Amino acid sequence: MENALYMNDSYLKEFDAKVASVKDDKFIVLDKTAFYPSGGGQPNDAGIMICNGEEYPVVYVGKFDGKISHEVSKPGLKTGDKVNCRVDWERRYRLMRMHTAAHIIGAILYKEAGALYTGNQLGLDKSRIDFSLDVLDREKIQQYLGMANECVQKSVDVRIYYLPREEALKIEGIVKLASIMPPEVKELRIVEIPGIDLQADGGTQVKNTSEIGQISLVAIENKGKNNRRMYYTVD
Repeated sequence: MENALYMNDSYLKEFDAKVASVKDDKFIVLDKTAFYPSGGGQPNDAGIMICNGEEYPVVYVGKFDGKISHEVSKPGLKTGDKVNCRVDWERRYRLMRMHTAAHIIGAILYKEAGALYTGNQLGLDKSRIDFSLDVLDREKIQQYLGMANECVQKSVDVRIYYLPREEALKIEGIVKLASIMPPEVKELRIVEIPGIDLQADGGTQVKNTSEIGQISLVAIENKGKNNRRMYYTVD
């Protein structure tokens, strides 16, 4: 999405935009935005829009009919208004750290145990990864997290770039859900942690693995046959 500024700059905290449309006095579409909409296991951003000295808190961001819609907590914004927008950076940055950590953990689980990544949900206090694994061994999981932390400490730069859909899909394991992406998605955004992980992804990421901090295990659960769940946090 050309107007999704976060796709190319996860560190953009403030930007100016114009109100493109308003629905029910609270659902705002901008001509461009750095607010991340809820999706792909990553929660939406929060923050504020400022217009003529008035603050409009952004309480939810979602994608509807291909457009990013911002729910503000009070009426007043009109089509054509110019707004200064500020992302809640503390919230965004913690989710970025959680997200890049998820990529590393998923890569380690696949490489070391052949575990397939089946789902995730990022959170501020803890995040969740679901994966398929025959035997759930807590000691092994701790070892895998130790390996993940070794990757973090290597201070690897995270690369973000784009590839044509057909070219990207030739790379084995590059994306778990690419095959069910709409055909109109002709170009995939690639997140690469060199030597660790490579996959298509639309979320926000840190620039360097060292920013993640220490990954810690919170809990593991057996959700049924071959269905495991891990909760982790970053400190």
